[in-house]
Order: sequence, then C-alpha cells, then structure tokens
Amino acid sequence: MHCIIYLLLNNTFVEMLIQFIKFLIVGISGLIIDFGLTYLFKEKIKLNKYLSNSIGFLAAGINNFILNRQWTYDGSNGDILIQFPIFISIVLVSLFVLNATVWVGINKLKLNFYLAKMIGIVIITFLNFYAHLHITFNF
Repeated sequence: MHCIIYLLLNNTFVEMLIQFIKFLIVGISGLIIDFGLTYLFKEKIKLNKYLSNSIGFLAAGINNFILNRQWTYDGSNGDILIQFPIFISIVLVSLFVLNATVWVGINKLKLNFYLAKMIGIVIITFLNFYAHLHITFNF
C-alpha cells in the first residue's frame, strides 16, 4: 500500500501519467484521420488494404507529431530537424508492427480488417509513447 501511495504522490509518475493522457487525446485525433483515410482509400477508391492502411497511418503520424511536439512533450524547444526524422523512423517501425498485426488478424485469426487494425493500434500505442518520450523529444 505504501508503494502505491508513493507512486501516486511521486511527481515524476504524475507528470508521466499526464503526458500519457495527453498522448491518448492526441492519438484520438490521429485515429480519426487514420481510420477516415484508410476507409476512403480502401472502401471508396479501392486501393490495396495495406497501402490504404499505410496512407492513413502516416497522415495520422504527421498530425500526431505536430500536436505531440507542441502539447504532450513540450518538445518545441528541441531541434525539429532532428526530432521529425526520429519521429518518422519510430512511426515506420510502428507501421510495420501495425501491418503485421493486421495481416495476422485477417489471415490467421480471421478477424475483420478494422478490428485487426484496432488491435494493432492498441499494441503500438504503448511502444510509441515510450519511444517518443525517451527518444524523439529528448533532442
């Protein structure tokens, strides 16, 4: 019990929790962009599902960089010419994990495309938060 109280009162923990909540709020805006563009390209324009998924995800990634840099991580003090390529590198790794999750979900687990995509997004959310906290916005 003492350990839980310590964690709750520890400023570092509270600050990280606030950052994570901000990250999730920004993520919701990215989710809307991602799913909106994915749907548009996959269902209406009839592009390949993985290409459509990648377009939506990368557009959301750019949106998330801008919002997270300004609001979540207060990285506006860092060098954007260093931060953006690092951010995009992490997004590309996440995109690989996402597309792999979608592939497994569709082909092995027989899930709906959008359900598989949502599972992948949940998985990469934690990867992205940690990576951007400790890598991207430390420059």
